[in-house]
Amino acid sequence: MLKKILLALNLAFFTIGLISCQDKTESKEFAKDEATQKLLSFSGYEWIAEGSGGNKINPGQNYFSCSDDNVWVDENGYLHLRITKREGRWYCAKVTLKESHSYNKYIFTVASRVDKLNRNVVGGLFTYLDDSNEIDIEFSKWGIRNNHEGQFIVQPAYNTGNSHRFKLKLKETFSTHIIDWKKNKIDFSSYNGHYMENPPKGNIISEWSYGGKDIPCEDEERVMINLWLFNGKPPSDNKEAEMIISSFRIL
Repeated sequence: MLKKILLALNLAFFTIGLISCQDKTESKEFAKDEATQKLLSFSGYEWIAEGSGGNKINPGQNYFSCSDDNVWVDENGYLHLRITKREGRWYCAKVTLKESHSYNKYIFTVASRVDKLNRNVVGGLFTYLDDSNEIDIEFSKWGIRNNHEGQFIVQPAYNTGNSHRFKLKLKETFSTHIIDWKKNKIDFSSYNGHYMENPPKGNIISEWSYGGKDIPCEDEERVMINLWLFNGKPPSDNKEAEMIISSFRIL
């Protein structure tokens, strides 16, 4: 009887070992394809594109990829971030500026219709240290069909007065989005067309100034750009999505 029990236990441990080895092998094979990072040169700055391998990560608990299908700079010098579907999995994209510049004026010019992103897709232009020290310009309907597409946020977003939502109303493909981060104030702007400052009044989409208690202190914040899926939900139209950034400047 004792021999039978020992034999059964040995078989159980052997089976568990096989499953564990298989899981590790599959994880390694998957990570070999996806868990990498690469450097990109865009608008005169170095950026780091990262993938998450076989793991889902924030924002949204998504898979991220830095493959050439998801992140690249084209012959015009435009940065492309794309959400793609491969082998049944949706992959999102993100890049991080290699160096910190803290208090500064950050100008992003966009060359795609971010007002037409699927309602489950989020495009972000932001500075980030951690979840409580973050300044965002985001394009998303947050899963709601008729929701406004744009928002300016100073994290934590749940604090009263830390967010401003607006209708994007793009007139054309090109738009400009600005975070002007100072010690005592953050000015946000979104414009139709490409303007560094003072656009015609009719081209102003939204402007907002924040002077609350949650302005991040100067630290090791990095500028980031990402394109991801809200709550990890696939696009409602099951189509891949793209955001194109034509230039980035620090003034």
